[in-house]
Amino acid sequence: MTPFYDTHAHLDYDDYQSDFADVLARAQAAGITKIISIATDLASSRRALALAEKHDQIFAAVGWHPSNAHEAPADIRAELSELARHPKAVAIGECGLDYYRLPSASGGSAADDLAYKKKQADIFQQQLEVAAEMQLNCVIHQRSSFDDLFAQVQPFATKTRGVFHCFGESIERLEKILALGWLVSYTGIVTFKNGQNIRDAVAATPLDRFMLETDCPYLAPVPHRGKRGEPAFVKEISETVAQVKLCSLDALSAATCRVAHDFFPKMR
Repeated sequence: MTPFYDTHAHLDYDDYQSDFADVLARAQAAGITKIISIATDLASSRRALALAEKHDQIFAAVGWHPSNAHEAPADIRAELSELARHPKAVAIGECGLDYYRLPSASGGSAADDLAYKKKQADIFQQQLEVAAEMQLNCVIHQRSSFDDLFAQVQPFATKTRGVFHCFGESIERLEKILALGWLVSYTGIVTFKNGQNIRDAVAATPLDRFMLETDCPYLAPVPHRGKRGEPAFVKEISETVAQVKLCSLDALSAATCRVAHDFFPKMR
């Protein structure tokens, strides 16, 4: 079985409470040997670390998701730094900016939108600062906010690195990310019938500049589309990506696992 990693899973979600052992067993049977459980706030970070402590194959990213930024205290740096010291905390995140659902879409005002964006930027800035201080890299969430996010990370481009998870942007934006020395990762969207733009991006991304992920429980690949995602589904993602890259599964495994080890050194 060709080994692969799931570099972005939300294993602390309630979706997995009823059959967690089976989920891990299916991942192992599919050759998924390492999984990073990604946090969405400080409580989620603690849950991800608890899972990592209990299971050898699980690691954690600690951070605060931008869509939850309005719930964050004014300053998360001290507590986040403490969590990041854990030996199995391999990254900060997921963190970033998300303008997809602004307050104005549900009756809020333009002022509400500005306040929402500012809080996201403040919490993102704090996480970039912690990442630089702790010498960890960042798992980046970006939706409908690319220009603002890219401007905000510029001062940190040489202090930390980021992986734009669930990449679905243009080739032009891909090239900007790669030129920064940062990475992207690809999900089950690469298998979707309407995912040709993702397959085009995969084709344009060098083998040593991307990783694979499920973002489970979301975005289950074909033939599981519409079902709960889980780490085992990296197998289907890898098969499609190998076809697009015109390479063997062994070559894809070696490349993506090497990229993950380099980007998440505490996972080695």
